[in-house]
Amino acid sequence: MGNLTTIKEFLLLGFGSLHGLQFFLFGAFLGIYVVTLLGNIVILTVIFNNPTLQTPMYFFLSNFSFLEIWYTTSIAPKMLQTLLKGPEAISFAGCVAQFYFFGSMAVVECFLLASMSYDRYLAICSPLRYPSLMNLSTCVLLAGGSWVGGFLTPVVTVTMTFQLPFCASNEIDHFFCDLAPLLKLACSNPEIVEKTTFLMASFVTMVPFLLTIASYIRIVVAVLRIPSVEGKQRAFSTCSSHLIVVTLYYGTLGTVYAVPTATQAAVLNKIFSLLYTVVTPMINPIVYSLRNKDVKKAVWKLLNQWAYAKET
Repeated sequence: MGNLTTIKEFLLLGFGSLHGLQFFLFGAFLGIYVVTLLGNIVILTVIFNNPTLQTPMYFFLSNFSFLEIWYTTSIAPKMLQTLLKGPEAISFAGCVAQFYFFGSMAVVECFLLASMSYDRYLAICSPLRYPSLMNLSTCVLLAGGSWVGGFLTPVVTVTMTFQLPFCASNEIDHFFCDLAPLLKLACSNPEIVEKTTFLMASFVTMVPFLLTIASYIRIVVAVLRIPSVEGKQRAFSTCSSHLIVVTLYYGTLGTVYAVPTATQAAVLNKIFSLLYTVVTPMINPIVYSLRNKDVKKAVWKLLNQWAYAKET
């Protein structure tokens, strides 16, 4: 312990082993990041400017799109720097902030996905009572609770992680300040941090996930009771986009964090982390726009208005 030094900054190694592909990856991930931003901004603009989309379903979708912008922005800019310049320094405070905000956004996403599934459950299983059950105050309570809960939950993990004594090496073998590579730099045994993080992560992911599953079980039962095939298709189409997003998010997130941090291969950790930090946020607005007739109509209407405004 006498060889410990005060770490003032960390060095993100990024994709240092892929020297020949760095410029290609930079262009690809820059394109993905731009598409993610534009896609979610378009959804927010369309919902805000279209009175027919002022419903609980699109209220939650607007929250989700706003979240996705900041979720990927907490990671992508620094990652792009490591691809363009090589290993990139990040201050100790900057690493704490990135670790905290990314963790917060991930928790908010779990809560929002559960809220959106509950909204679809009420809409399909209790259509007559839906307007009174899912009123404005309920929407604000669910969305606000998701944001507040998301920002409060990671405080314990972040505090415990960055109170660990770090060894003289400050090289993080990752493209952002994630838990697994950070714990590998700790001089003391991080077992308590790992167990605490596992318990908290299990709670904030499994509880919303199980609530989402429960909602969809009830939705499937209700849809199967609809006599007409057209009615079944119409009912299921209102939640199919959300189901795809839930599957993508929990599938990629679970692949990374189901494996103990001590046994994770750095390369695999980076690959799977790319999926849920960069790729999935790009797919989500595409899924919601392409599979949602109301959003597609609103987008075309907005584009036509812009084109008409330019002509005049």
